[in-house]
Formats: sequence, structure tokens, C-alpha cells
Amino acid sequence: MSLPKPYADIPGTTIFDTEQARRGYHLNMFCMSLMKPENRRRFKADERAYLAEWPMSDEQKQAVLDRDYNRMIAHGGNIYFLAKLFATDGKTFQYVAAQMAGMSQAEYARMMLAGGRAPGG
Repeated sequence: MSLPKPYADIPGTTIFDTEQARRGYHLNMFCMSLMKPENRRRFKADERAYLAEWPMSDEQKQAVLDRDYNRMIAHGGNIYFLAKLFATDGKTFQYVAAQMAGMSQAEYARMMLAGGRAPGG
């Protein structure tokens, strides 16, 4: 039984709480495995085969293959673990944040330099 979550309705925000941590445990551990060069090489050589070794849901695996970071977060991913995946792809936090916000990297950088996004979007 989960407790009431007064933070559950913050628009555009997924809170990484204990429920999300449980949901995303294997997804996040997969990402952590990419800290080792030999695992990065194996993953890059055959992503599907490497993912098959992890007891993630099909939705999580497909989100990884699609590099859909918003969907990974919805399925329990934590951005700090997911960073291992996008670093493996040679991408930066700024690139991924822009992608997640539906913007180009240049648009995202301009928005952040101008003070960030307003709470209403």
C-alpha cells in the first residue's frame, strides 16, 4: 500500500520516490553497468542482446532502444543513472534535456540563459 503523494500532481514533473525506485531498479542498474568499458562495448555491439540480460519490462527496454528519456523516467529511470546511457552515446545533459523538452539544443540553452521555463510551460 502506498502512502498519499501530495507531490503527485506537479505538472511536467515525475518525482523519483521509493515507488519509482522499485519500478526502475533494473533499468537504473543496467545504466550503471555502462560505467565499465567492456559493458559499453558489449551494449554498443548488440543493444538488444545486452538488454536481454536485464530483467526489465518490455516497455523499459523499448524506451532504451528508442532513447526516449521521458518514457524511461516514467518507467522508473532516474536522470543521474540515465546519464550513463547518454554518455555512452556521446550526448550531454543539455542535449538530452532539450530533447526531453521538445526543443533544439540551441533553443534549450537560450531558454535556460533567459531564466528557465515558466511553471505553466
